[in-house]
Amino acid sequence: MILRQFASLVALAVVSSIAAGCSIPPRGPAVPSSDTVRALPLGIANARFYADDDPGPMLAEAARALEREQAALRASGRPAKPMPPASFLAVSGGSDNGAFGAGLINGWTATGTRPEFRIVTGISTGALIAPFAFLGSDYDPTLREIYTMTGPERIFLRRRLLAAVFDDAMADTTPLAEMIARYTDQAMVDAIAREYRKGRLLLVATTDLDAQRPVIWNVGAIADSRHPKSLDLFRKILLASASVPGAFQPVLLDVEIDGAKFQEMHVDGGAIAQLFLYPASIDPSLLAAERRSQTAYLIRNARLDPEHAEIERRTLTIAGRAISTMLAASGSNDVLRVYFLTKRDGVDYNLAYIGSDFKVPRDHLFDQVYMRSLYDYGYQQAVTGRAWHKTPPGLHTRRAGRPEASAVGPGPASKQ
Repeated sequence: MILRQFASLVALAVVSSIAAGCSIPPRGPAVPSSDTVRALPLGIANARFYADDDPGPMLAEAARALEREQAALRASGRPAKPMPPASFLAVSGGSDNGAFGAGLINGWTATGTRPEFRIVTGISTGALIAPFAFLGSDYDPTLREIYTMTGPERIFLRRRLLAAVFDDAMADTTPLAEMIARYTDQAMVDAIAREYRKGRLLLVATTDLDAQRPVIWNVGAIADSRHPKSLDLFRKILLASASVPGAFQPVLLDVEIDGAKFQEMHVDGGAIAQLFLYPASIDPSLLAAERRSQTAYLIRNARLDPEHAEIERRTLTIAGRAISTMLAASGSNDVLRVYFLTKRDGVDYNLAYIGSDFKVPRDHLFDQVYMRSLYDYGYQQAVTGRAWHKTPPGLHTRRAGRPEASAVGPGPASKQ
């Protein structure tokens, strides 16, 4: 339902932009294609990485993170060898379905088995959840408040159709920007920086729309830079990652190259992927002197079964349904892609998603009744040990001479 509504807005925006001609909001010049990687926000060399580019900079950052982790272990009196188990958390997009992930994380805390994650990644609504999940259970009440007390008026303001024709989106996301500013402050940035110095990584993805490339933002490095504008950039990254193109306004980021000023247009990371763990070009086993246990937890803030609907023979309805179908397929492909990535690298795979047993209807976007029910559903999935699945739904894992893999794993408690 949510994908269908967003997709209808996107389709309408496309048609409207064609009718609008050249009447569009102004922006600064885009970064030349040859200089995309050279553009450094706030001058921070490791502030971000292009996921489709040379993996060298990401490998170097991961190696430095390992060194910081080892130093932090020694400083605390713990042995740096063998390395302790590492847990990764990836939180997907899904708009108000993020209530599922928020409830699951808080329920996980209640079980007493939630680990401290070495790496947390997020896209779209997952990017909004990621900093709170990264910083630990002290932020659980805030996470619950955001995903059970937020109505549509705290996310966007609808624009009249004529205004949308001459603007950059069907909705004004000033309320979302204000909400992000309310819940993210300098104290949070300082806390992220402290964890970064212990070797932990917080990564958020956006889409560079000018370059058509996925961007992975190294939030801890931005926080640790102590740049006076680091908080502002952090907030803009979260807003951009949650800005569904066509429906929500894009976010313009100022950058400089050799003293020349440019602007990049960033939108929802979900335009390229709904969820990510780490690029396939990265081999995590190369980053440790000896083998360590690694466990990945993926939260897909969506259903993975089809949502049936009777589609009217109207252009925008058909286009919207097609776009929502592509997005749903993209999300399913992401959990499969990460599954095979973890199998390649020997990382234990655990997937949580909204099951077909969740039946509460949604009346509108950010319907509080729906979100509270979904939060409670995610919470109960965690506390009853039913959240984690060892394979994506429908994946056939039996091979000749080998037993079939279990569809449902033992859950986080067995991995501590």
